[in-house]
Amino acid sequence: MAEADPQTVPHAETTNPAAAKPASRWRKALLMLGVPLLIVAGGLYYWFGHPGEVATDNAYLKLDIVSVASEVPGQITKVHVRENQLVKKGDVLFEIDPSQYENAVSQADAQIAAAQARITALDADVHATAADLAGARDDLALAQANYRREKELMYRGFNTRARMDAATHAVASARDRLTALQADVAKAKAQLATGAQVPGVNPEVAAGRAALEQARLNLQRTVVRAPVDGRVTQVSRLQVGQAAMTGLPMLSIVQEAGARVEANFKETDLANMRPGQKARISIDAYPNLELAGHVDSIGAGTGSEFSVLPAQNATGNWVKITQRVPVRIAIDEASSRPLISGLSTEVTVYTTDD
Repeated sequence: MAEADPQTVPHAETTNPAAAKPASRWRKALLMLGVPLLIVAGGLYYWFGHPGEVATDNAYLKLDIVSVASEVPGQITKVHVRENQLVKKGDVLFEIDPSQYENAVSQADAQIAAAQARITALDADVHATAADLAGARDDLALAQANYRREKELMYRGFNTRARMDAATHAVASARDRLTALQADVAKAKAQLATGAQVPGVNPEVAAGRAALEQARLNLQRTVVRAPVDGRVTQVSRLQVGQAAMTGLPMLSIVQEAGARVEANFKETDLANMRPGQKARISIDAYPNLELAGHVDSIGAGTGSEFSVLPAQNATGNWVKITQRVPVRIAIDEASSRPLISGLSTEVTVYTTDD
């Protein structure tokens, strides 16, 4: 027999299942440990990755808002502004019917004229009474002379009791008339006198002038002007024909000057914060806008202290909560976009920057 050709057996690639299992377990272990480590690392970077900085997104733009009310009551006759219109200090906002106030000015003028006429009449009375006073003195002197003569005749026995009584009565009458005229002159001079508060001016005239000034002031107040620069809002409450009441706000003016940010920082962020430190302000409404600022002041109390219903921590259900402290951030540069009161912002304060 011929030797059989040796058959070539292909070398099959062998796998080791026992070696693959440990590698799979290592991968699972790495995934189970790696993911938590990455989360922890991210948290540590979030808290400690920016040393010397504290930030909060609990912050809002604040602008001063001035409520404008009429200082005199009356019916609105003209409205000169519209919603969101920019106005300057002194611009006319609206007008009130001036009729009754114009009448008050006329009445005050008439009051002054009446007082002046009365003064003229009193002055004339003083002069006339002074002339009567001189005549009364002469009449008294004559009556007294007649009395002396009648009395002398009475002593000599050449006079009667009736004539003596008549002479006595004449003296008394002349004296009474003189006294009455003197009282009239004193009364008239007293009415013409001036007081220490308004020297040289009759009190009635002074009262009339004061009434006139008040009437003119009220008439001037019928034209309501802007007390500050800013943007007008809530104009819808102004309607021609509507009655304006004293002290009742009719519209508001938002002042763009003096804009600031009220940021509520956690109490744990205040350890290194000081007034004057630089800050960066981002506004949610304008994603690409950042403004430079600085810490203007730190609040004197937490937000809960000034709430309508402050927390009562004396109860047995007390839970410690991190408090928020209002910090005022001043804006140090002009904004290229309009600043609107109440916009949400994010503030970062650099606590290591002196």
